[in-house]
This record gives sequence, C-alpha cells and structure tokens, in this order.
Amino acid sequence: MCGLAGVFQCERGISVQLLESMIKTLHHRGPDHQGIYREGSLGLAHSRLSIIDLAGGDQPFIDEQDGLVLVANGEIYNHIELRKSLEDQGRQFQTHSDCETILHAYAVYGDTFIEHLGGMFAFALFDRNKQRLILVRDRLGMKPLFMAKTTDGICFASEMKALLPALAVKPEINPSALIQFLQNQNACGRETMLSGVEQILPAEYVVIERGEIIERQRYWSALRVQPRDIGYAEAEAEFDVLMERVMIQHMRADVPFGLFLSGGVDSTTLLALLSRYKDEPIRTFSLGFCNSSVGDELSTAERIAKHFNSQHTIIRPAGESMLQRLVYSTWAADDLMRDFANLPTSLLAEEAAQDLKVVFSGEGGDEAFAGYGRYRPGKLESMLKNMLYPGSGGFRTGGNFRGGLPKQLFSEKLLQRADQWRASITAAWQETPDEWSDLQRRQYVDITTALPDNLLVKADRMLMSWSLEGRLPFVDHRVIEFGLSLPDGLKIEGKQGKMFLKRWASRHLPSEHFWQKKRGFSVPVGDWLRGEYLAKVGAALLASPAIAEWTQRRGIEVLLKRQQQKGDVTKNIYALLQFSIWHKLFIEGSGARPPTLIDPLQFLAEINQ
Repeated sequence: MCGLAGVFQCERGISVQLLESMIKTLHHRGPDHQGIYREGSLGLAHSRLSIIDLAGGDQPFIDEQDGLVLVANGEIYNHIELRKSLEDQGRQFQTHSDCETILHAYAVYGDTFIEHLGGMFAFALFDRNKQRLILVRDRLGMKPLFMAKTTDGICFASEMKALLPALAVKPEINPSALIQFLQNQNACGRETMLSGVEQILPAEYVVIERGEIIERQRYWSALRVQPRDIGYAEAEAEFDVLMERVMIQHMRADVPFGLFLSGGVDSTTLLALLSRYKDEPIRTFSLGFCNSSVGDELSTAERIAKHFNSQHTIIRPAGESMLQRLVYSTWAADDLMRDFANLPTSLLAEEAAQDLKVVFSGEGGDEAFAGYGRYRPGKLESMLKNMLYPGSGGFRTGGNFRGGLPKQLFSEKLLQRADQWRASITAAWQETPDEWSDLQRRQYVDITTALPDNLLVKADRMLMSWSLEGRLPFVDHRVIEFGLSLPDGLKIEGKQGKMFLKRWASRHLPSEHFWQKKRGFSVPVGDWLRGEYLAKVGAALLASPAIAEWTQRRGIEVLLKRQQQKGDVTKNIYALLQFSIWHKLFIEGSGARPPTLIDPLQFLAEINQ
C-alpha cells in the first residue's frame, strides 16, 4: 500500500523539487521508501508501505527492455497466479513484488492487460515507446486517484492534497461538490471540493498523450451482472469455493495482519474465515464509547473474540477525546466526507498501526448482500417518494438539509445548485437493466455512489493516515458480482436482510448471533454537540470565512437554536463545522498535517489569529 504522484507535461521538464514536495505530502501512505523518476516531460514519485517483498519491491519499477515505468498503490491479489502465467510466456521478473505483474501484463496483453489484474489498486504506467501515460483505478474504487489539468499538462496523485504544489493557482471551492457534501455527506463521481480537480472513477482507464487525455473508458461495470435463478444449496456451494479463493488471496502478505471486529455479521464472518486459514490467533480490535446514548456491541465482539481465541484489544474513548480527532480525520479524509465513523476508525487505525501494517475490515457486506434497512422499504413509501422525485425509484431521496432549512441556510450560489446533489443517485438508478429487480437497483446505486465515495474513502484514508493497509474481502469484485446476482428471496426474508450471508456464515457460529437487529457503527456525536460546547461551536461557525461565504447567518442561528432545544440536527451542525475546518486546512492553509489531537474550536481560533 502506497502513495503516488506525478506530472505529465507537454513542453517543459519536471523539477525534482516539485516531485519531492508532492510526495512529501503522502509520506503517511508510505513511510518505508520514497522514489522519484524523471524523463523529459514526465515526473513520477512514489512513497511505499512495504507489505509484499519487503526487500525488493521499491518503486518506481522500470522495464528497460520494453520501455515501461510504473508507480502503483494497492495490492494485486492474484499476483501469484498471474506471475506463473506470464513466466510461462517468457517474462522474467526482477522482484517478488505483486505490483511488478502490472508491467509484464501490459507488455504481454497490451491494452487488455487490466482485465487480467485482480485486487485493489491505482497506478500510473508510462510507455516510453508510445510516449503514453495510462492512469487506472480498481473496479470498485478501493484505492484513490485524483487528477487536474494545468496550463502545463496534467498532474495526478493518490490524494488531493498532493496536487496542491502542482496547481498553478490557489484552489477554489467547487459549489456542486459542496452541495453534494452538505446533502449527501460526500461529493459524488468525478466531482471534488476543489474546482479543476477531478477523481478518476472506479474501473476507469485514462490514456494521456502530449499532455492531453485522448481516451477514457470503464473496463468493468456491475451492470454486466445477470440475475440468476438459483437455489440456496447451489449458491452455498459456489460461495464456498469463491470465498476460499478470495480469502487465500487477500491473506497474502509478508507482514502480520489483524481485524477490526465490530461484532456484526461482516466482521464476525471474516474472523471465522481468517481463523480457518491461519494457524495462530488473529489480532482483533473493537471500540465502544463511555457513557453514551447509542450503546455498542463490545460485549458481542468480546464473546466472538473469545470464541475464536483472538488476541483482542478493546478501546473505550471519552467523547472529548473523539472530538479532538475531528481536525485530523478531516485532513486525513482529504476530500470532504462527513461520516461520524471516521473518528473511531482513525483511533482504531492508530492503535492497530503500533504493531501491524495490514488490517481486515468488513465494508461491502451490506452492499453485496442487501443488509441495509433502506433496501426494504414499504411499497407505499417507495411509490410516494418516486412520485415526488421521478426516476429515482424512491431510493435515497432525502437530503440532510430538509424542509425549509436550505432556503434559510444556503447562500444564493448554493441554492442555484440545490437540486444537483441527487443527480448521480438518480442516474445510477436509471442506467440499470430492465430485468433487474428494485432490490438489485438499490444495491447498484450504493455500489456506485455511497460505497466508493464514502465507505471506501473512510477505509482508505483513515487507515492510510496511520500507514495501515485495509483489506476488504467483501469489496472484491467477484463477491460483489455474486451477491448482486442472487435472487431477492435469498437476500431478504420479511424484515431480515443479508439472509444469504447469515445462513452461510452461521455454520461457523451459533446461529442466534446473526439474527440480532443491525446496529451499525453508531457514534454519539449528538451527546457532544449540546449545551455550552454547542454555543462555542456556534460562535466558531459565525466567525468562519467559509461559513460566511456559503451560508446565511440567520440560518446558522436557527440551526443552533434547534439543536439546543431538540438535538435533531446534529448531522447538519457537524457538517458545517467540518466544512469550516476543511476550508482552513486546504483553502486558507497549505494542507499541512495538523496535530492528531486538538480541540476543533481551538484549531479554528488559532488559524484565525
């Protein structure tokens, strides 16, 4: 797991100082080695977190015979099988790194090479002979890659903050992305919070020549999945084989690994599988909150850890210490993404990274096997919402700021884009095949929007900010395809979701464990944004240049009063606070790494002085 950055310019050379400045920003993604490559109008930089081939896997990789140069981030999970196939065709490898297979696959298979790679990855591959740069991102978007066109050419990096030294002008806010963040808790698709900076899409293949994008295409899509008429017994046998292959490949590493154990179905299933394929006890990590209103699943996680004899670590932070992580987690997320779970995930990652470089996590299980309650709406509810928002299927139609709040709060330039935040969700619903069920459409919408733009951002950025690699077997494209293809009846029964995975996994645990109500990773932010502290938050918001430019003062006052009285707009207050922090970090500031722990109000006050 690593960080990469580069500049591909048409007319002038690339300075070492620029590349060093860009890659220094990504040191947290790869503290083990930094490498730079320059050739004419191309500059590549790489920071490495060594996981496979600790001694020989430093990058950039250079293939002098075929004129290829590569910087890559991620893991090629099928590298052993692919290496054998490539060696059988005469290729000679210089290292045991999984990423070297990318170079040889391109040399052998040409433009179709990406179809032979399985895993989570983002990379830049330069073909000297064709003077062509290829930027690629994995199928589901587990690994990030950002790009911006400047007056000189094109720059790219694993995180937006690494692009800042290469941008010709001071970045400005993208209002379309801002309205998406406020209403949907993250920007969607190509959009980012910085105007002129875009995110390369999951499964996208971008070809650049002479400083211009000459081709971009999607090499994989979940839309290819065909619904199947299959019974449980046949599906179970097929999934047995699939998950054994997936787990064996995901467990390939030359360093020890652990697991984030929530006590829910997904992480518990992973612990059962990891314990089956590994002889020694697994390191597991769980977190719950002291004296909170939301409760936790620590007792369940402890029971499961004991059942599998894992080496278990429990963390119980106080609310004050969690809020002190808001500035750091906002910096780590890079692009704005409001998810309360960023705070505990960052703390878990910090704890795990003291001894480990790799940790497994259960993201993707709900999307693959239909676990969310929103996948089981009433017919009347769906019909009415679809009437209000035509073309949406009635799915995910409610923004975070509802009723009269947008008109009271948003500035005029935000109100002009007030309806744009839903566009990507509706578009995803509309592009699904006619033969799909509405359940499959709901899964697909989340697989192409909320999963890459929210959950996978959390899983990558919170962990990588502590130099920790996250492995997510349920986000393997083969698992996503399998779950999406299953008949609705295998996934949902009455009010129970994720039925197939529960039945399949219950062979390894007492079955009653899987029939508890889904709790999710609840974070008691509402407990913290009340009383005197909320009043101080309000003062900080009203003093923020970001809030002054993009909102109306009266709307802020209405929100604060309502939160004090009812406590029902926590997400809204939190989003505005996070936006003001992000603005200070990346618009007013240089994007420098802040302290791990600092009161967000102190941070805003210090920067304002």
